[in-house]
Amino acid sequence: MYAHSGLATALITLTACHCATAQTAETPATVRNTLGMTMVPIAAGRFEMGNHLSAQQMAPLFPGYDLQRLLDLRDEYPRYTVHISRPFFISAHEVTVGQFRAFLQRSGHVPESVADGTGGYGFNPQHPAVSTGKGEAFEGRDPRYSWQHTGFAQTDRHPVVNVTWGDAQALARWLSAQHGQRYRLPTEAEWEYVCRAGSATLYPGGDHPSALIGQANVFDANAARHWAPWAAFALNTADGHAFTAPVGSFAPNGFGVYDMLGNVWEWTQDFHGDDSYAQAAARSPATDPSGPATGSVRVRRGGSWHTWPMYARCGYRNWNSESTRYTLVGIRLVMEAPTPR
Repeated sequence: MYAHSGLATALITLTACHCATAQTAETPATVRNTLGMTMVPIAAGRFEMGNHLSAQQMAPLFPGYDLQRLLDLRDEYPRYTVHISRPFFISAHEVTVGQFRAFLQRSGHVPESVADGTGGYGFNPQHPAVSTGKGEAFEGRDPRYSWQHTGFAQTDRHPVVNVTWGDAQALARWLSAQHGQRYRLPTEAEWEYVCRAGSATLYPGGDHPSALIGQANVFDANAARHWAPWAAFALNTADGHAFTAPVGSFAPNGFGVYDMLGNVWEWTQDFHGDDSYAQAAARSPATDPSGPATGSVRVRRGGSWHTWPMYARCGYRNWNSESTRYTLVGIRLVMEAPTPR
């Protein structure tokens, strides 16, 4: 059950704030659900979604990158105003291995990596990509790999990976049934709103990649030891984590949410569309945008422990098919706030 039951009061307090910053003196207590997830209240508000810098403006910040990589970020433009009209709760941390295990044991759900018999992906230090930096960095699909077996050490406090979009949906449905309150994946807009936490820059701490230091587990000197040919793209720090880090190992953002950037990519609810920003900008301010109605791939956000700093930005968009299970992709959920009486 919930450790905090005053959700109606929480909604009233959250609705009263129509700014970009949710953390105020009146912000209600967090909610803790049956799996031990801490759900953080997020106020309704407005923010600017998308990239505020052109490829040419970004180039000095990322001098080691070919300009074409920056020019390929067309789906981050144009920047437009988004109105998040309803308050909601979001999990303070990415779903952990321990929480996912408890969900499987209580629900009977069989993860897709097991159900379809094809497995997931895993790290193999003998894989040619580790020494050459060419091709896929991991091997799979292979039945040897799953959410339990990734090729690198994971404890119950690490974020679960090798989970599909469908696995995330199953978890959300089960939690909704347990609590009578709707859980789901965040929309792209909700995700970026929380990631920015009132900021308007590439990272919550500024435009320079050094803003990630102490804030995010991305590709750095520790990870570069395994992929030496890519060392030039590593963040100039060594955070002690060559792979995933236990959730909450880095500082929270201004909304009290951890690991929005780095650690693992996070599924969102939306289909990806190259022109979805252009369509939304045409009716800016866009209220609660939810992406294209149809599509072939779902958006994932935030970057991972293996992500170069240029891609671990609040505005960067990536995508995968719903059946993807990978060593870099995990889950973060939203809980909708109740309708006030």
